[in-house]
Amino acid sequence: MTRAQINLDADQIQDLLSGDTNGMRLLVQQAVNQFLQAELSEHLQADPGERTGERRGYRNGTYARRITARVGTIELEVPRDRDGTFRTELFERFQRSERALVLALMDMVVHGVATRKVATITETLCGHSFSKSTVSRLSADLDAVVEAWCSRPLSGQNYPFVIADAMYIKVRREGRVRSTAVLIAVGIGEDGYREVLGVETSISETRAAWSSFLGRLRERGLHGIDYTVSDAHEGLVDALREHFPGSTWQRCQAHFMRNVLDVTPKKHRDRMVTLLRQILHADTPGDAREALTRAQEEMEDSADKALSILETGFDDATSVIVLPEKYRRRLRTSNMLERLNEEVRRRERPIRIFPNEESALRLIGALVMEQHEAWVASRQYLDLDEFRQWKTDTETDAENTMTTTNAA
Repeated sequence: MTRAQINLDADQIQDLLSGDTNGMRLLVQQAVNQFLQAELSEHLQADPGERTGERRGYRNGTYARRITARVGTIELEVPRDRDGTFRTELFERFQRSERALVLALMDMVVHGVATRKVATITETLCGHSFSKSTVSRLSADLDAVVEAWCSRPLSGQNYPFVIADAMYIKVRREGRVRSTAVLIAVGIGEDGYREVLGVETSISETRAAWSSFLGRLRERGLHGIDYTVSDAHEGLVDALREHFPGSTWQRCQAHFMRNVLDVTPKKHRDRMVTLLRQILHADTPGDAREALTRAQEEMEDSADKALSILETGFDDATSVIVLPEKYRRRLRTSNMLERLNEEVRRRERPIRIFPNEESALRLIGALVMEQHEAWVASRQYLDLDEFRQWKTDTETDAENTMTTTNAA
């Protein structure tokens, strides 16, 4: 990983301490420029003027580039090498979601659905207003990047775990503001890293919509799924079972608890929470079944509706318990995807109402791409060695049981 030492003089430190926003802009500008130089040094395997047998090329000056960030417009001096092999993705990744946000705001202005406040935000972010032709050109550039990422192949490895969920946004269609579903799927590959597998907008969260979305993931090569995690939306569950037959569905325990507690009388909710935790956090399936029996005996006369939901969803909500213990905490809920949705929600909130679906997918696609790249570049999410051994042992035991049964 590239590292850079950022040097500050006394005046810059004084500007930062006094809350000078221009000082923050200059600090970011200086930090990014120094990082770019460090990145080139890593690429060339040599610092400026350094003589080393490992050098892989030579510097060839810089070129100027501006990008717009939250702190204002910063001037970059992007270094080059003589062979033209150096490419930096630092500010491209940094700016992609910023550009999508700006484009969404510009779309609102151009289509006449923005308020004066939105126009002010746009000019504050970008420094000037935008014509329709400029919006179209910038949109086409970003749309191509998002489309390429959304259609990238997924056939490089198995994805033992897949988590799916939807969020809702407001989009203007046919002259009316309509609620629109954003379908998102996240996977954990056999290498143990998280990936955003896909994102798509749909008029509503129906079985047909989920089936179409998951079908496209399969066409792109998604395979090797052992466990899927989601809430109990009937259309989603049916689509998961249709496209990933043989996989085990884990009902999100956070959603499940809310479903049970919503119909539990208020005076019994604290006790029901305790009983649910004993069930869902049990060490073995047998322990979970015993905890369910205790809950049935204790709540039979005081929370019959809650018990009905609990009994119906028990098997699906506790399927994760058969996995080795180290994997249960992160796979018992869809919280990982919920947190991603919250981050998207925070960034799309300034828009409020998207002028069209293209604008929505442009911004949300850029945001989830940013998160995807952060996940892939960070530390391994799960070490799956123990899972692979567990899976092999389970399959061997099943084969032995079948052989014994047939022989008998």
